[in-house]
Amino acid sequence: MVVRKYTAIIFFASFLFAHIVRADDSLDKPWASLNDDQRRVLAPLADEWDGLRPWQREHMLEIARDYPKMQAERQERVQQRLFSWSRMTPFERENARKRFQQFKSLPPEKKEELRKLWHEYREAPPEKRQELRALHPEIFGTEDIER
Repeated sequence: MVVRKYTAIIFFASFLFAHIVRADDSLDKPWASLNDDQRRVLAPLADEWDGLRPWQREHMLEIARDYPKMQAERQERVQQRLFSWSRMTPFERENARKRFQQFKSLPPEKKEELRKLWHEYREAPPEKRQELRALHPEIFGTEDIER
């Protein structure tokens, strides 16, 4: 009875370990081993895929997995963001992560206020954008951002 119990525990532990190792192996996949749908969605990251950290690959694979379920507008936004992200320097990416974390920690009212300002900025003509950058450099920076 005791032997069966330990055998079952060892079997279960080895099963879990094998599953964990298999899951980690999927994050070590080089670009060429991704399926066609994953490569199509993640195409902006093709040149740097093999150099991404496992947690970054995992996040991108989740995006690729959910992509077919997204509405066309959201798919377009994902593609634009992946393209923009792929063109950023490591320094710019780190700043973007910090700004995102700061945004997440804001109260809902402040988040909504910032969303409205960004919407106004994106829809504004160049002169108005310049004015908004002068008024809120902490939000819009000092250079025009194409979106």
